[in-house]
Amino acid sequence: MKSNGGLLTGGASFVGRRRELAMARKALIRGRLLTLTGAGGVGKTRLALQIVEHVKGTFRDGVGVVELGTLETGELLESAVASALGLRDAGPDPMNVLVDHMSGKRMLLVLDNCEHLFSICAPFVDRLLRVAPRLRILVTSRQTLGVYGEQVLTVRPLAVPDPARPLGEIARHDAVRLLEDRMADVLPGFSLAAGNACRVARLAQRLEGVPLAIELAAARLRTMSLDQLIRELDKPIDVLAADTCATLPRHHSVRATTEWSFGLCSAAEQRLWARLSMFPAGADLDTAEAVCSGDGIDAADVLDLLAGLVDKSVLCCDRRERGLRYRMLESLRAYGCERLAPSEKNLLRGRYVDHYRQLVEGSQIDRIVPDQLERYRRLQVELPNVRVALEACLSTPPLTRVGLDIASALWCYWLLAGSLLEGRYWLERGLDLVREPGRTRATALWADSMLALRQGDLVIALPRLEECLDLARRPGNEAVLPYAIGTAGVAAYSSGDHERGLSLLQESLAVHRAGENVDGVMLNLYYASAYGSVGHPGRAAEFGEELLALCEKHHARVSRAYAQLALGVARWNLGDCRRAEALVTSAAMFTGEVNDRWCLTQCLEVLAWIAGARGEHWRAAGLMGAAHALWQTMGASPERLWYHAAWHEHCREQARRALGGRAFATAFRQGARLGQDRAVSYAVAG
Repeated sequence: MKSNGGLLTGGASFVGRRRELAMARKALIRGRLLTLTGAGGVGKTRLALQIVEHVKGTFRDGVGVVELGTLETGELLESAVASALGLRDAGPDPMNVLVDHMSGKRMLLVLDNCEHLFSICAPFVDRLLRVAPRLRILVTSRQTLGVYGEQVLTVRPLAVPDPARPLGEIARHDAVRLLEDRMADVLPGFSLAAGNACRVARLAQRLEGVPLAIELAAARLRTMSLDQLIRELDKPIDVLAADTCATLPRHHSVRATTEWSFGLCSAAEQRLWARLSMFPAGADLDTAEAVCSGDGIDAADVLDLLAGLVDKSVLCCDRRERGLRYRMLESLRAYGCERLAPSEKNLLRGRYVDHYRQLVEGSQIDRIVPDQLERYRRLQVELPNVRVALEACLSTPPLTRVGLDIASALWCYWLLAGSLLEGRYWLERGLDLVREPGRTRATALWADSMLALRQGDLVIALPRLEECLDLARRPGNEAVLPYAIGTAGVAAYSSGDHERGLSLLQESLAVHRAGENVDGVMLNLYYASAYGSVGHPGRAAEFGEELLALCEKHHARVSRAYAQLALGVARWNLGDCRRAEALVTSAAMFTGEVNDRWCLTQCLEVLAWIAGARGEHWRAAGLMGAAHALWQTMGASPERLWYHAAWHEHCREQARRALGGRAFATAFRQGARLGQDRAVSYAVAG
């Protein structure tokens, strides 16, 4: 659980703030809520993460750091916090799941960059503190929350010296130490000395000790001398106040230095800075070229312009498996948003939406292709940017249908990521707006029904599914029909009618086979194997074997894990414990590694049954506890899944009788506290 931070949370060393660190540690002992407040760019996020490093050992249940700067809308605050804490989906009421999760835990929750969600964060924090007596919360915000018991630590600029003082005294000031450190990054070998101390102190004074201002100014030493830099900063600058907070004196140096840094960029670099502010999760080169080029920026020049903004410390460059990614500190992104004219933003919106529509459609995980895992990871990285595209679509009437198409194409991602609540949020917003009885609405109806069924929400799923079946039988919507029939089969199983469920799944499978739709065949084989494993285990095993062979043929690693799980459950019901364990253990190892919680949770559940069958009741109880913690995080339960319910109850009662109520509760509780990584290790250790 960690924040994506920004420029000042990267690999650069942390300098100073000993007084603030000591005060923060005492405050977190004395009270339960501490807010770090101060100007943008003063270093609140960096200080918060340093505080975490100092105090994390005192919190038995760990530290959760939640970056809220990339969250554009407050409606998803609770589910975003739940997701960052590993509660990948919190069901229809994420606040209740958060309360259940935190109520008995001794942990620290860090909420970074809260100011834009102030009106929602304040009551959210207040409720958590009331129901979780051992919880501590650390907030960074330009505005205090005003919650009862809130302690406020104002993060001020770093101390600056009088340039006339001796070298030793100048060197002790934090602003000078940070400036020296950053100058050495730009000018290898640079160090503070008698010959430059006065000028360095003067520069630190001119920048008023603000870390972001120091970062931006030091970057200019690549192209100008120290004396030139001081002269440039001494020139009058038109400080544009973005809001009332920016008019306060301590905010002027941040604003002025940002304005000055913007002014030193070329016209093309300025345009790119402003355009990149649309991307809360940053962008790679291909995306920057696709969305940001044109109208003053040649696509061939984008790489050089990105390099120029990196050199000026406007952008931070991260190395990832898929290449370089460029991101911006929230303060600089906010400034860029101000510089993006409404007409230009409207022009770019179409490109932005089109880019992410294509990215999502090209990254669908419910395709039996070799790069399934890469698609999943791509969507994980791009999700904050995809949210912006979804919000833009659903807030712009001509684009609502596109937004609903994007949300529907993500249905499998929402499932694997355990983000069923968020998926339903976007789908149901779109369904409220797109009323035309066409393919877009029909597809969204079955996607929303499927997610609701996984949560056991039959009240919503069944009427949506009924409408979907009606629309799918109309001309032009025929491609949706087999998916609607297959989902109806899952609904029948969920309602307890396994004969009808199997019949509908076989009907859907036949249509997919006739149309040579291998992706549809894959989905229906999974449903038929998993859901049919209790009522028709022999037939379910045949479906599972076919599915596993299909996934291996197409090198579809994500689907292969689901095939192993479904076949494992079928083999278990046929009494083949050894094959079931091998299949499910393999699936657990893979899904634990890639953070596919939906499959992993089910694997832990099945491995608990196997342990119980061997008489290893303590282990069975522990695995059930580990699974229980994950079931809770997803707002789901084994009782709501046809193929888990009976065996779950049998395993639980068997272990309770063998161990006794108190010992069972102890083992169960220990398993629930393992956390995902340790739970996987425990499960696969055998």
